[in-house]
Amino acid sequence: MIADYRKRFWVSLAATLPILALSPMIQAWLGLEAALDFPGDRFVLAGLASLVYFYGGWPFLAGLWRELRAAAPGMMTLIAVAITAAYAYSVGMVVIGSEATFFWELATLIAIMLLGHWIEMKSVMGAGKALEKLASLMPDTTHLLAEDGSVRDVAVADLSGGDRLLIKPGEKVPADAVIVRGQSSLNESMLTGESKPVNKGPDDTVIGGSINGEGALTVSVAHTGDDTFLSSVIRLVEEAQASKSKTQDLANTAARWLTVIALGGGAATVAFWALLTGQGFGFAMERAVTVMVIACPHALGLAVPLVVARSTAIAATNGLLIRDRTAFEAARRTQAIVFDKTGTLTLGQFGITDTLVFDMTYGERDIVAYAAAIETQSEHPIAKGIVAGTDAAWAVDDFRAIPGKGAQGVVQGRQVKVVSPGYVRDAGHQIDDLRFEALSAAGKTVVFVLIDGALAGAIALADMVRPEAAQAIADLQAMGIRCIMMTGDNAQVARWVAREIGLDEVIAEVLPQEKAAKVQEIQARGLVVAMTGDGVNDAPALAQADVGIAVGAGTDVAIETADIVLVRSNPNDVAAILHLARATYGKMIQNLAWATGYNAFAIPAAAGVFFPWGLILSPALGAVFMSASTVICAVNAQLLKLRKRPSAPVEGSADARPVGAQRPAAGSSS
Repeated sequence: MIADYRKRFWVSLAATLPILALSPMIQAWLGLEAALDFPGDRFVLAGLASLVYFYGGWPFLAGLWRELRAAAPGMMTLIAVAITAAYAYSVGMVVIGSEATFFWELATLIAIMLLGHWIEMKSVMGAGKALEKLASLMPDTTHLLAEDGSVRDVAVADLSGGDRLLIKPGEKVPADAVIVRGQSSLNESMLTGESKPVNKGPDDTVIGGSINGEGALTVSVAHTGDDTFLSSVIRLVEEAQASKSKTQDLANTAARWLTVIALGGGAATVAFWALLTGQGFGFAMERAVTVMVIACPHALGLAVPLVVARSTAIAATNGLLIRDRTAFEAARRTQAIVFDKTGTLTLGQFGITDTLVFDMTYGERDIVAYAAAIETQSEHPIAKGIVAGTDAAWAVDDFRAIPGKGAQGVVQGRQVKVVSPGYVRDAGHQIDDLRFEALSAAGKTVVFVLIDGALAGAIALADMVRPEAAQAIADLQAMGIRCIMMTGDNAQVARWVAREIGLDEVIAEVLPQEKAAKVQEIQARGLVVAMTGDGVNDAPALAQADVGIAVGAGTDVAIETADIVLVRSNPNDVAAILHLARATYGKMIQNLAWATGYNAFAIPAAAGVFFPWGLILSPALGAVFMSASTVICAVNAQLLKLRKRPSAPVEGSADARPVGAQRPAAGSSS
């Protein structure tokens, strides 16, 4: 369609130049009546104008027919009526031998309307370019590994699940897959908005469309075609852009009324100037044509769709996927947000929060290093948390598990035990340190380290709070949103997490089947509630909430139930999507205010209200103003931006630890 409008514009412009030269009014202005006058010039003028009317004006005439068949007169109706009235009147004047024609106004009007539509459509397409960029992420060919180890290039479209591929450094990943061999960093910025490359190795998943970094990878294809993550993103964006917007309903209603006002105003303008002022039918007709052209509700009709296209594209390219457009618009009114704890505000991984030293022969680093040497033999989540707390690589000899109580072994020539508080008490050791009582009261898990039979120290662990959680909560509270955590965990742990990140309210020890009812209770306070979660047990609550937000690392059930999906498990994205919802609505209102305010002023001006002061708008100038109004709305939509979000620290890095906790590092024994 853009190419069609461009072609019609250039043909119409080429015909408009001789039309201007042959128009009596233009000749009079330039003093060239004698030079350009020849027999039959009026018929040549009418012929060229007919070319412009039927060829250049065809999109508007066809649009008139479509709108009338749909019983929904609008912009195309106004333009078609305006150019048809001008053309019919001018042809009639030629037939009766009069030179009072509108041919040059008609030609310039159509040329400018075509140019305006061409520019407007390019602006509209610009808002949706993200989909083209997403689609272009997938390569056309890839390297298929045969069973004998040979490699051949095949079309990505021919891949099937289980195929093994070789992805060389710098190449795009052709499909969702699992790494079989190799390690590398992958750039997923176009899909997730995360600029930092993500390090991945065997058994990690890679997303089709991401860019491989420095290492060669062998991967096994998991999803192809429409089942890939990228395809689902494109599908969600298309659905969101096509879905009905409540704000668009308001704009459509206003556009319908504007059409009625313009048609009625055009008729009233003719009657007023021709019958009541004696200005003549030609002058009256020119005013009526200008009224209908300048009143075209193009800007009003595009005010909302342009913003919708822009916001969904921004969201998709930053890992924020909108599944329900209506819910996204409702998100701007969010007054309270309910977070699930594990996996959303926390990593679901244990990390060291405190280290207690009872025997001053050792330092905190030593206590952790001895314990980590023992725990390297265990797969328990607490053991993994201790091991992650040090970079020591001390070997352990004579390792043995203490069933239900811990483990023991020989480290650095010393007998070391890492055990539970129950084992310590059973062994007759006194635990009279008030710090232990405080840590237990906070709901933290505490393990004790015995070295050569003596109580040397203790290590407290807790589910690791996401480093970005505190900032996300602060941002949401700055937006006037009440932040609530709902968890099945015990009240002590929940209150500790709440203190660490500054939550407004905690609802703890909630059974999975009770979560939806708890959301309903919050709604009963008169609050518009958003719910964020990632597990199967969050799905009913996500559905109950006014806005359901699933983190992409969650289950398929949670994602299918939610209105918005966050690709990254980053609480900052929750604040980002709510901020984008508010900014999107603001842009919609700005565009609607401009479009309606513009017409409120322009229609009277086109009708000739300012004629006594010498201000008259021609149809061509009216077309310029109408197109300019739409371009302003398009530019304003393009100014919509996503507030810059902090990058998520890599899980397991030095930043991904309990808030306020000091990470111990191994040191040598005293």
